[in-house]
Amino acid sequence: MKYPKFFALFLTIVIAVLIFNNQNLVTKESFVIIENYLSSFTLGVLYAYGFTAALATGGLLIIANQQNIIITGIIAGLGALIGDLIIFRFIRRSFNDELNLLAKTKYIKKFRKFLKKYSALNKIVPFLAYIIIASPLPDEIGVALAATYRDITAKSFVITSYLLNTAGIFTILIIGKLL
Repeated sequence: MKYPKFFALFLTIVIAVLIFNNQNLVTKESFVIIENYLSSFTLGVLYAYGFTAALATGGLLIIANQQNIIITGIIAGLGALIGDLIIFRFIRRSFNDELNLLAKTKYIKKFRKFLKKYSALNKIVPFLAYIIIASPLPDEIGVALAATYRDITAKSFVITSYLLNTAGIFTILIIGKLL
């Protein structure tokens, strides 16, 4: 198989849709486990990862009618932030040696020179990273971009990641409330 990770991601989305569309399998009563705010935090952590985002989204849609959506959104947003921070720290620490090596390659040097020449393009990388984090795309892509961009501090990442993930979670909770 040429793209096993994309296939696995697609498969998790299909499974989540099948699970949450089956009225006999998933009822609001069968979700007793997600009746507290600790589960909101857990769903937030799962929301940050591509392979579990679809299941977390389904869980958030269901608990939207069981809990206060403002408290749930804030807590789930914190969970998503923790998930993103794990990715951010992992890439910054674990890949640091390879990133430094990569920065010395001919193509990266040319790319950096190009970005310096057109300074407006230099702002695209963090903007693109944050757009991906805010979107339904897997956060890993956006967080990896942010972590490899040296101008993004951990503090600015924390604030932006929290706000973007929480906005996405609130959108899901509002949709769940309307269903």
